[in-house]
Amino acid sequence: MTSTTAVPEPPLLRLSHISKRFGALVANDDISLELHRGEVLALLGENGAGKSTLMAILFGHYVADAGCVEVEGRALPAGDTGAALNAGIGMVHQHFTLADNLTVLDNVMLGTEPLWRPFSRRGAARAKLLATAGRFGLQVAPDARIAELSMGERQQVEILKALVRGARVLILDEPTAVLTPQQSEALFATLRDLVREGLSILFISHKLDEVRRVSDRVAVLRSGRLVAQFDTLDGVDKAALAEAMVGHAVAPLGRGVRQRGALVARLREVTVAGKPRPRLNRVTLELHAHEVLGIAGISGNGQQALADLLCGVLAPDSGTLVLEGQRLPAKPRAWLRAGVARIPEDRHAVGAVGDLALWENAVLERYASPSFSVLGWLKRRRALDHAQALVQRFDVRGTEAGGLFTPARRLSGGNLQKLILGRALAGDPAAPAPKLIVANQPTWGLDVGAVAYVHGQLQSACAAGAALLLISDDLDELFALSDRIAVMHGGRLGVARPVAEWTRADIGLAMAGAVVAGHAGSFFSTAADGVVHAA
Repeated sequence: MTSTTAVPEPPLLRLSHISKRFGALVANDDISLELHRGEVLALLGENGAGKSTLMAILFGHYVADAGCVEVEGRALPAGDTGAALNAGIGMVHQHFTLADNLTVLDNVMLGTEPLWRPFSRRGAARAKLLATAGRFGLQVAPDARIAELSMGERQQVEILKALVRGARVLILDEPTAVLTPQQSEALFATLRDLVREGLSILFISHKLDEVRRVSDRVAVLRSGRLVAQFDTLDGVDKAALAEAMVGHAVAPLGRGVRQRGALVARLREVTVAGKPRPRLNRVTLELHAHEVLGIAGISGNGQQALADLLCGVLAPDSGTLVLEGQRLPAKPRAWLRAGVARIPEDRHAVGAVGDLALWENAVLERYASPSFSVLGWLKRRRALDHAQALVQRFDVRGTEAGGLFTPARRLSGGNLQKLILGRALAGDPAAPAPKLIVANQPTWGLDVGAVAYVHGQLQSACAAGAALLLISDDLDELFALSDRIAVMHGGRLGVARPVAEWTRADIGLAMAGAVVAGHAGSFFSTAADGVVHAA
């Protein structure tokens, strides 16, 4: 009797000895990975570890200097996005690539038909969209406009775009960054259905709890090299994953004990006009020294307007806003001089000028200060010395080749954020420590090591006497740092309650505009005048 041994199924996707350099920087160094059918492989790494470069090579945006990509044993042409799509590789980016003014069907069809075709085959496309949605258990309304959809629904449209085009490998980049906890749960259920149907998933996330929950295997990159693989997550905790990412143990940071200090800023019934609804609708809020007030909410519900208001970028159309009892004009320089530090949501478009050197960005908000100028002339040596001090104090890396003259755009997201953080907290050596810090998504997209560093610096500034307004989509961050949490929805702000009074489920419901059970009164109430007020 002859025994037969089962031959293991070859991998669906294989990356072999991938290397990529950008000048002196080695972004990927001899990386080999395999992904099997019906498997979820998580890719972890610090900012600048090489994850994005590796995915860009896989998707055909970059050409590797060495190595190859194979799908079912066939090599993909280098630098050919069309070949990657035809081979069944789909990608859902962290920032959705949908046209808000078009319908779901229009977005799914974009780029799928040749320009010379005299008419569009919308009927066939609709049928295929509905069939694909039904197969994978996704809900879809083909004629709904993207602008009318929630973030969770938009993400389903992005996934459907890839599936309709025949994706067998789906790359998800930070897929829960803009989702409520309930929407994240729905996404995880969707992923389970996709995997059961044979889809393979590359899951990129900095949220280690999600990685452990969703993934079958984990690969860790550090400084461009593959440094660890966990073929099973049984017995592997968050601490082990974090240590593999950064190369050393990462101690968890708690809130500690802080006594609320004096009132720093107050908003009373503040409204900022907008269309089709106010950007802020009768918002009342108090910020105190030594306190972290967390603001939760789905992006686009007024958080940006609140941050701009407290940095002097916007002026209220009605209501009152005072900083230490004074009304300030809507001029950012006036708020800076009054002791307000800002960490903007978009570090690339707002927080820095990418083509300017690191040292120029370090003094960007304070170049007219007496510390850095005299009679309109910049004190270049003083500015360079200050920038060097910030680089050392806040551990800004990535300047090995160009030093202080490195363009800001060449820094990784984490290192650029450290530079912005340093500028906010110690931007003028002659000025006192900030009285109010407005931190809008301060750790968005950062790795666990950079997150711990930013959190530590914010905690230290708060302990030294600053009031901190922390706007974040990351509920773990809000629970870890905040003393009180309030939720924004539709330009309205709910009551700020002690963090112990919140659960993740309650915050998720409030983010969606629902009534929160377990609190006195509802999250929002409607007065006799028909205006919605915080309860």
